[in-house]
Amino acid sequence: MKRRIDATVTVNGTPMEYVAFGKGERILVALPGLSDGLTTVGGKSFMLSQYYRQFAKHFRVYVFSRRRNLPDRYTTREMAADQAAAMNTLGLKDVFVIGVSQGGMVAQFLAIDHPELITRLVLAVSTPEASETLKTVAAEWMSIAREGNYRNLMIDMMKKTYTEAYLKKIQRYYPIITRFGKPKSFDRFLIQAQACIDHNAAAELARVRVPTLCIGGADDNIIGPGQPEALGANIAGAEIKTYPGLGHGAFGETKAFNTQMLEFLLRG
Repeated sequence: MKRRIDATVTVNGTPMEYVAFGKGERILVALPGLSDGLTTVGGKSFMLSQYYRQFAKHFRVYVFSRRRNLPDRYTTREMAADQAAAMNTLGLKDVFVIGVSQGGMVAQFLAIDHPELITRLVLAVSTPEASETLKTVAAEWMSIAREGNYRNLMIDMMKKTYTEAYLKKIQRYYPIITRFGKPKSFDRFLIQAQACIDHNAAAELARVRVPTLCIGGADDNIIGPGQPEALGANIAGAEIKTYPGLGHGAFGETKAFNTQMLEFLLRG
């Protein structure tokens, strides 16, 4: 594997953190979800390289956070513009993109507004516009964050993300998960959560022209059910894959999820 990198790139006068790893010649850009509002990717190149190790055999993988010093009412479209600027600065062109949850919202506008950058696109556990389910969940999380209750926030996020069977497996780690990683301020999380509520790319997804995979759990308690189908219905030729019995955490609960994404990307 080529050297792992923890670095920043300057976008709009402020740093954007990213990590890079992998031995492939082609470039894969991964955009994480709302968890980026709590902790960025900086310093996590080893951990992320382990999660993306299947992909790192075939790609040079770049995982980006949103930029620092987020403005109020920072939209997913503005996040996409900053992402495009970062990629252009780093010379990343004709890339393969995986957007997970809110990262998928950003990736939608990246494909709409900057199609010249993307070769193939995966929208994972994401949605074309905020459903009532998502609006309610994000508002609840924002309320908990304003109280500064990191423990309750993490527990509620896990309960809504994973199935009961999976939660039983990880309950022993609750004391660690709910103690470590607490941000100094929840401002970044609040801004990104509001961006989820405000997201709406549905009317413009017909402009996405790259091969696209829309993948997720059939029983998603965060963005709501039926979202891979809702995305795919608006993107010409999109492939749709859902996992019955799984929700927003399908990417962590079944190995088939990453395998499906990789198989799709390698067709490009």
